[in-house]
Amino acid sequence: MRAFIAAALLAAASLGGGSAWAQVVEVANVKYEPSVDLAGQKLVLNGAGIRYKFVVKVYTAGLYLTHKAGTTPEVLSAPGPKRIHIQMLRDIDGNELGKLFTKGMEANAPREEFAKCINGVLKLSEVFASRKQLNAGDSFSVDYVPGVGSVLLLNGKSVMPEPIKEPEFFSALLRIWLGDKPADDGLKDALLGVKRASRR
Repeated sequence: MRAFIAAALLAAASLGGGSAWAQVVEVANVKYEPSVDLAGQKLVLNGAGIRYKFVVKVYTAGLYLTHKAGTTPEVLSAPGPKRIHIQMLRDIDGNELGKLFTKGMEANAPREEFAKCINGVLKLSEVFASRKQLNAGDSFSVDYVPGVGSVLLLNGKSVMPEPIKEPEFFSALLRIWLGDKPADDGLKDALLGVKRASRR
């Protein structure tokens, strides 16, 4: 009987592309599910890592796509919904975080792309400024759905009256971590699934 069950599990794994064996990824005691559902589609965890500032752990980030992508161009051109999920590891001023994100987008996005997403950048900054502070343990996600736009969720709840419709906004947002001047080189590798020696 045990042999039969084992064989059945192996068959299920082979039919599901091995998804039966996918495991939760834990980064700095923050757990990232191997897959999530968004807009009726299954997204897989492309990678997850830690944002360091010098030696201080600031937050963890996880990137979800419809299929795995190993380079920035592949991520940006990937079809379907996408999600970037961040969980804070220390307290940070909301206004400061909003300014850092704006600078990161401006530094990495092509000028034309950034110009098209100014409206979204302002909305994102307003949300963080109104929050005043994000505490260790707080989390936020930005979900992008083609044809709908990007929505910011804070601790799992939407904090925007309507989506940011410009598709350029989400691409510019991802460039904060995946662009030529990323916030953290190690985090960029982690989000892209590139293996790197652990940082102590």
